[in-house]
Amino acid sequence: MLLEALRSDARTAEWLRDLESEGSDLREAVLPDADALPDILLDLSVPHEHINDLVALRARLAADPGAMTLLARCVTRFVRDMGDIGKGWEPPAFPETAGLLGRCFHLYVFIVALPYVRAHHRDRGVPEDVSRRTLADLGRHVSVHHRRTGGPGLLFPWWIALHFHGELFQLGRLQFQRVLLGRRTAAALAATGPAPDPGTPCLSLHITDFRGPLSPAACDRSLALAREFFARHYPEERHETAVCDSWLLDPQLKRYLPADSNIIRFQDRFQLLPGERTPDDTLPIGFVFGDPELPLDELPRRNSVERAVADHLRDGGHWYGGRGWFAL
Repeated sequence: MLLEALRSDARTAEWLRDLESEGSDLREAVLPDADALPDILLDLSVPHEHINDLVALRARLAADPGAMTLLARCVTRFVRDMGDIGKGWEPPAFPETAGLLGRCFHLYVFIVALPYVRAHHRDRGVPEDVSRRTLADLGRHVSVHHRRTGGPGLLFPWWIALHFHGELFQLGRLQFQRVLLGRRTAAALAATGPAPDPGTPCLSLHITDFRGPLSPAACDRSLALAREFFARHYPEERHETAVCDSWLLDPQLKRYLPADSNIIRFQDRFQLLPGERTPDDTLPIGFVFGDPELPLDELPRRNSVERAVADHLRDGGHWYGGRGWFAL
């Protein structure tokens, strides 16, 4: 049973206790039936090869009373503050002893929560195509999980929670997350000139995989869409600043890539801020090659980005997260 596996792991056991302490006033967890579920999964861009497995797994979930109660608790907690920044659901990764149901449990949380996020989007007047493409990122992350592990699941369910909580939207090539400016970032911005106060709404930019080139034209279109979208659908939040935390903003990339490359032209949009000086080589390896655990001597060199990441590491260098901002 799923709950037994979760209670045998110290981290998930603590998470369960916290979740169960919130009371027994639970929303009903309505799982789509086996006939409706395939269409829902396909609408969310879940790869076809996983549909049958997820429909079969639905029956196991529905037959486990403890797991269904947990599903109701998660959905209740998740939708309680729908749309509020920073108040979403942050579940831990389930232990391997939880098996396939543990790896896929968060998928069913998002499926059951789907009517709530769609209602939130309607209330905000979010266009149907923006809603559809935003929520379809669930399927992209199932593909990421499959690329790394060979099966369905979600590596980072806390990330998809942003999409299903009304905090993040896909607008063209880029994703835009509604965030509040932190103290450290505000202080760093102040060192470069006039800056907004900590707690001011701003937009955090994210670059997704499987979306084609990061071309200047695609980025310009995304930014134009974002300016119009947030002014129209979140008029009470004045988003005057864009921020980004990404290894793609590591200044070391300029040593390897030409000035007219898409990545360097993306970097040049930002005023770079002092970044973390703790190396994190797994980030670029994971994003570029699909698996952060790949041995260094097995990294391919098929294009300029792969060569940059691999050669830098083979020469004894490290990669760091970059931070930057620009005025919207």
